[in-house]
Amino acid sequence: MAFTLNSTSKSVRLPMHSALQTQALTHPSAYFRRLQALRTVAAMEFAKGVAVLAAAISLYWVDPTDVVGAFLDFLHISPDQHMAQMLLRSADILNNANMWTVILVACVYSALRFAEAFGLWRARPWAEWVALVSGAMYIPFEVLKLAHRVSWFHASILLINLAVVAYMFYLRIYVPRLEKRIARVH
Repeated sequence: MAFTLNSTSKSVRLPMHSALQTQALTHPSAYFRRLQALRTVAAMEFAKGVAVLAAAISLYWVDPTDVVGAFLDFLHISPDQHMAQMLLRSADILNNANMWTVILVACVYSALRFAEAFGLWRARPWAEWVALVSGAMYIPFEVLKLAHRVSWFHASILLINLAVVAYMFYLRIYVPRLEKRIARVH
């Protein structure tokens, strides 16, 4: 469903669901800020989907051991280290059937990310719920990773994920409860 908001200079066609119609009419700038934030998160989800899909497709043409070796070289990690040895052994074990399973799981993950990105771009409530739940599921793992080894990369990933989850919590849980309290007062 789309909704047209008439301003003094031009008419703007907005993608929205019924819960946003009131906000668009009463506070158009707040609606546009919300839409911009949702579209920023949608772009991040789309990028994650593309990255995982590209990695999955590359598994078909590239030997996993070569990929792990190049990854370790890129990060300047010695192949003699325990983690490097574990990654190299895992790449050796990855046979054709396991590789297709990994590719299939990566494609399903990418499809979920693409659907979530589409829904967030169109400001759909179901996509906000998906973003809230899927983002919250990663937080314990990110905290454990950060507790194991503190780095700027892991800290920034955790902070971005916390910001996305907090914003989706605000949109899906806090705002509706606030609106109910305001409706009861009036």
